[in-house]
Amino acid sequence: MRVMAQMAMVMNLDKCIGCHTCSVTCKQTWTNRSGMEYVWFNNVETRPGQGYPRTYEDQERWQGGWKLNKRGRLTLKAGNRLKNLMTIFSSPKMPSIQDYYEPWTYDYETLTNAPLQEHTPVARPKSLISGEEMSISWSANWDDDLAGSTELAPSDPVLQKVSDKVKLEFEQTFMFYLPRICEHCLNPSCAASCPSGAIYKRSEDGIVLVDQDTCRGWRKCVTGCPYKKIYFNHRTGKAEKCTFCFPRIEVGLPTVCAETCVGRLRYIGLVLYDADAVLEAASVEDEHELLDAQRGVLLDPNDPEVVREAERAGIPRDWIEAAQRSPIWSLINRYEVALPLHPEYRTMPMVWYIPPLSPVVDVVSDTGEDGEDSGNLFAAIEHLRIPVEYLAELFTAGDTAPVTAVLKRLAAMRSYMRDINLGRETDESIPAAVGMEGEQLYDMYRLLALAKYEERYVIPPAHAEEAHGLEELATECSLDYEGGPGMGGWGPFGEGSGGATPIAVENYQALKQRQTTNTLADPEDKEKRVNLLNWDGKGRPEGLFPPEPGNARGAPELMDGTDPDGETDPKP
Repeated sequence: MRVMAQMAMVMNLDKCIGCHTCSVTCKQTWTNRSGMEYVWFNNVETRPGQGYPRTYEDQERWQGGWKLNKRGRLTLKAGNRLKNLMTIFSSPKMPSIQDYYEPWTYDYETLTNAPLQEHTPVARPKSLISGEEMSISWSANWDDDLAGSTELAPSDPVLQKVSDKVKLEFEQTFMFYLPRICEHCLNPSCAASCPSGAIYKRSEDGIVLVDQDTCRGWRKCVTGCPYKKIYFNHRTGKAEKCTFCFPRIEVGLPTVCAETCVGRLRYIGLVLYDADAVLEAASVEDEHELLDAQRGVLLDPNDPEVVREAERAGIPRDWIEAAQRSPIWSLINRYEVALPLHPEYRTMPMVWYIPPLSPVVDVVSDTGEDGEDSGNLFAAIEHLRIPVEYLAELFTAGDTAPVTAVLKRLAAMRSYMRDINLGRETDESIPAAVGMEGEQLYDMYRLLALAKYEERYVIPPAHAEEAHGLEELATECSLDYEGGPGMGGWGPFGEGSGGATPIAVENYQALKQRQTTNTLADPEDKEKRVNLLNWDGKGRPEGLFPPEPGNARGAPELMDGTDPDGETDPKP
């Protein structure tokens, strides 16, 4: 057993409202630069839909991820090392700019410089690549813009795998949003595809990064990643990807997408896993067994043997304690309601999802029946195979049984908690029907519905003595590009998010203090300071004068023996 630590994320899709706040804040923080106009480290897709880039899940076309060869060994779907080296100067198996979308702006100069006229001038879209006027035909979530039209949805690679009944009736059945970031996999195919070795997985927390000095722009990683979450910066000639906001993680702050999520659907925590078991788990022959295999790789942080091995591996004690409090371990292995995205790619992704139950509840309610009753919900999950079949293609390689089990647990939680909230006697047969106890259902409810900030984000700060030159890494302001307004200094998220200052722990410690305090300003000596904003101009402000002997209130006496309040002190 070789214990290692991994930062992981779970998203509750029942809570995503498709507001794209996570995408916008991530864009402003990481990819608001020249050469990255088309790039979204975080994007929110409408399902069913083709996704971003278009049809990225069609691995027969894009050849991302891993496959088992004839000898049962893992090999890259794009080909072995020799084939990759032979095609290093020409790698056609990757999306073009049309598959992402051609980025654009608008001709605002026409609006500002147009003379006074009868009709309002129009700011036409202009390509950020050619500078010419263009017609907008695709974007990062065009499926949502066209409301999942029947013209686009049949091109969804996942929808093509399900039954014809689902294809015909999905519009009347369900629609949901799927936020996506880099999976920071345990078995990343992007790292294995890189000829220059620029992509590496940090040993201390498992975050997958690109070494910009080593990257040579071969773009084999773009082909190798089945989720297409590695992008090529045409300005710098380097590959870039989601960094899991590692400067924030190192001081115990969640990622920007999680911090700004309106629905509070994201959970971040540390998990312990057996690095020696990853290859065997990813090499399971039956794709339907990949879910259990990956769950088996994650170790119980409360197991004394695991704790001993973790300490022997040099994992700090506070990290082990954080893993024991992690919401990720609870959602994946204790409650078993979180599922990985496309486990059949065999990359062992570490961003998991809780499938949405809301479409099932809505369908039951539309029939006039009680949509929260456990009997109705269980029956609906059994017979409404349309959403389960589609969800299974996303999260369990087509196996509907695990998805059905998750939906039943979520339905049982709703029914069980409704009895508690209405002050009725709980029905213990409800949790028993899904293999749980009432206390477990209640704890799961608290985690999914009522969890506080520190319960959703259990992130141990980095240990400077173990970090790899954390304070030597530099960053560029996201607005500091040619012709842009960046003038250095603070970025869009305050100190530490912009300017040519180093990404140092101290910068983000100050950011953490501001973002986690209960007040706008929380100085250590707040009790000693004088707040003149609350002073009405009469008497003296509390604490303005230091206390003097014989005058407990700390105000100097006047010549006539009165206080500044106008009160006369009695003479002895």
